[in-house]
Amino acid sequence: MTTGGTRLVDGYALVVFDLDGVIYLIDRPIPGAVEAVGRLHAEGRAVAYATNNASRRSSEVADLLTGMGVAARAEEVLTSAAAAAELLRGRYPAGTPVLVVGAEALRAEIRAAGLTPVARAEEGPAAVVQGYGPQVGWADLAEAAVAVRGGAAWIATNTDRTLPSGRGPLPGNGALVAALRTALQREPDVVVGKPAPELFATAARRAGTGRTLVVGDRLDTDIEGAVRAGLDSLLVLTGVSDVAELLAAGPERRPTYVSADLAGLFDPAAVVRVPGPAEAGGWSANVVDGRLELSGAGRALDALAALCAAAWSAGPRPVHAASAEAERTLAAFGLLAG
Repeated sequence: MTTGGTRLVDGYALVVFDLDGVIYLIDRPIPGAVEAVGRLHAEGRAVAYATNNASRRSSEVADLLTGMGVAARAEEVLTSAAAAAELLRGRYPAGTPVLVVGAEALRAEIRAAGLTPVARAEEGPAAVVQGYGPQVGWADLAEAAVAVRGGAAWIATNTDRTLPSGRGPLPGNGALVAALRTALQREPDVVVGKPAPELFATAARRAGTGRTLVVGDRLDTDIEGAVRAGLDSLLVLTGVSDVAELLAAGPERRPTYVSADLAGLFDPAAVVRVPGPAEAGGWSANVVDGRLELSGAGRALDALAALCAAAWSAGPRPVHAASAEAERTLAAFGLLAG
């Protein structure tokens, strides 16, 4: 099922982008991303960026994007570090010590919020804020564990299990939170970043009465966060989540649309609404002998929409090709199960 021959972007007043895996991969723009955002700017469309990465401040993210050719302003960037600092500023008086586990950017946000970043439990922190930082180690986690056991609140900027890289997914802040969770045998008191809805809800408020579209590469953060915020979403297949994960997604992690990349914002042929009919566009997807069977021929994205319809109705199961074109399409999706 296509978008009806109209451009997807024309239905929305604001487009909110995730960054890593959507606009860039670590420090290099994803092919077509610079052009896509430039086109939105040229058309006078509002954009924002929402990232769970707590290792950079909003101004640093804007500078990074601008250096890649994406003109961005700090006020367009929403980070989990800034959101966590804002939350803590609302809870504690100025000068309150907060133990920071993470990068210098997180410490800077805590300082900018009028609080005092500290590094040791002996300094009496009222809260621990934990975000991703490439130098975070055992000693940092140990101080956090002592502080939380001593009564400090535990705030996690996000719980992303992994972060994308040129070498594949690497441990993210969620992996570090899991280590502390294991040691403390408890959950964080608050998780600020996606899939919590606040980053997207904050962005949507800036759009006023217009509709907001969230664009992300992760079902467990971007798409679930959009669902929680009551917003439409576009999953692009340039980052972490793949087609197999999409087919296995529960209702809380199902996007409104899917495209291979950001071309889907402008080209009706490059995006599909999911789920589509189980039989449409020349394809048929049904459960046969306990397997999800795809037959027929047509546009690959229509096959994906049909597969979503069948898989989301019947539950995840092995996928089988019942035609030569289906076999080629499933191979392209990385779904061949034999």
